[in-house]
Amino acid sequence: MKALLLTTAAILVVSAVLIPLATSAPAAPKPASASGTPLGPDDTYFVTQTSLGTPFQVDAGRVAEAKGTTQAIRSYADLMVSSHITVNDALLAVLKNKAPVPPPTLLKAAYATTVSTLQHESGSTLDADYVRGQVNYQNANAALYEYEIANGTDPDLKAFARETLPKIQDHLERALKLQAAAK
Repeated sequence: MKALLLTTAAILVVSAVLIPLATSAPAAPKPASASGTPLGPDDTYFVTQTSLGTPFQVDAGRVAEAKGTTQAIRSYADLMVSSHITVNDALLAVLKNKAPVPPPTLLKAAYATTVSTLQHESGSTLDADYVRGQVNYQNANAALYEYEIANGTDPDLKAFARETLPKIQDHLERALKLQAAAK
């Protein structure tokens, strides 16, 4: 059941990346009082999904830091917490001069379920589910950033995505190594 929940969450992550990219609609007009540069639909989607991923990675990482059974998993989890706080700070700096974006909601329940599942697990089950979730998340996150680089219209967000993508690819590579070591 727990593996099913994590797999479902991973599918939602991938769906959340691919469906809006194929069906994106024009952004709703911003209120006249909104300050800053308005973002197009692809940029808005990128910001909302990136903003949601950060608390998920921090929360899941803190669980794995505390409960992971190997130093490698605890170290990776620590990297996820510190990296995502740094990335979030960089994103917030970019967004200071942009119009507000809607709060992220699409994957909030899936992420909350995943973190809750990890909180109730222990031992090798927690390790396996955390690492599997990281591989799935990092794959979807890389696709999100690659899409922003190719299709985003805001030059600041595209630069942010270009700067951050190598970190995501490194996180994916590390997660894949953890997964291979567990087999």
